[in-house]
Amino acid sequence: MEFVKEFAIFLHQKGIIKFGDFTLASGKKSSYYIDLRLVPSYPHEFRKMVKYLENQITQNIGLDEFDSIVSVPTGGLIIASALATETIKPLIYVRSKPKDYGTSKSVEGKIYDGMKTIIIDDVATTGGSVVNAIKSLKDVNISVKDAYVIINRMEGADEALSKLDVKMHSILNILQITETLHEQNLIDNSILEKVKNQIGK
Repeated sequence: MEFVKEFAIFLHQKGIIKFGDFTLASGKKSSYYIDLRLVPSYPHEFRKMVKYLENQITQNIGLDEFDSIVSVPTGGLIIASALATETIKPLIYVRSKPKDYGTSKSVEGKIYDGMKTIIIDDVATTGGSVVNAIKSLKDVNISVKDAYVIINRMEGADEALSKLDVKMHSILNILQITETLHEQNLIDNSILEKVKNQIGK
């Protein structure tokens, strides 16, 4: 849990997580905003995050249980790339929509029938982008059993993925982050309550 605590404090100190009133890409209102695209600007913390993710995958499922790492663009791509380098695993990625030129592929990289993969993304809210990626992979006969995200916003992604027989894992979730920051007196009760209300806890 030491990493979780340090990482939560780092996210807050560097303004990677902000609290207030925000509108998300989906149009949904949120009491906080997370921009994990800022993490690679801090290489030491980024590498710690990737190594922690690698350790979690090794302990949970084992590196021999999958052939390739799949990224959900674009948030997951830099994390998946670093992870692929660390684990010496091939990297493929799923386009949000097939390109309308060349080969018109929706899955990029070396693939083959029956390939076993794990999916990587940065943040999961309802799980929509990961669900779309899983469907694209299934269309080309690639199997997925596990998806890993850095932060679970706890707004339905677990349930959406379980309907597709995919287990979602996360390094930390928004409740852990806000409770850690509250314990460290970095946020007050009102912020913690707003987040709890948002996720229905």
